[in-house]
Amino acid sequence: MLERQLKRGIEQFNDGLFFECHDTLEEIWMEAVGEDRLFLQGLIQVAVGFYHFHNRNFKGSASQFTKGLQKLERYRPVHRGVELQEFTTQVIRWLAIAERALVGDRVETEGLEVPRLQFHNRKNIKEKSHGNNDHGRMH
Repeated sequence: MLERQLKRGIEQFNDGLFFECHDTLEEIWMEAVGEDRLFLQGLIQVAVGFYHFHNRNFKGSASQFTKGLQKLERYRPVHRGVELQEFTTQVIRWLAIAERALVGDRVETEGLEVPRLQFHNRKNIKEKSHGNNDHGRMH
């Protein structure tokens, strides 16, 4: 995986450039193999979910958040140095807001921050192994 493009996509996400993040990560996703494909697809779907949310397309947002969260679940707490535990917990909150909006509830998001994707020091973080065993590996 091209680390530079991953960092660029994460910066775009954190800057609220969700459509651009989608494009950047999709470029990597198209060439990715193995476990990285689902990881990238999950990030892409969450970015698209926020894009839809900000355009008040709550059905599209809820759908993309759900799909993205399902894919990212297996990569928690950290994958490729990207912290996912707190990130996915926060995305779940936004999913709940989108679902409330879908049933006609008035939702207030003022003051609520979009989660940020963060990198962690790989020397101190156990990443989940996605092979046939459940043992973590140190990076």
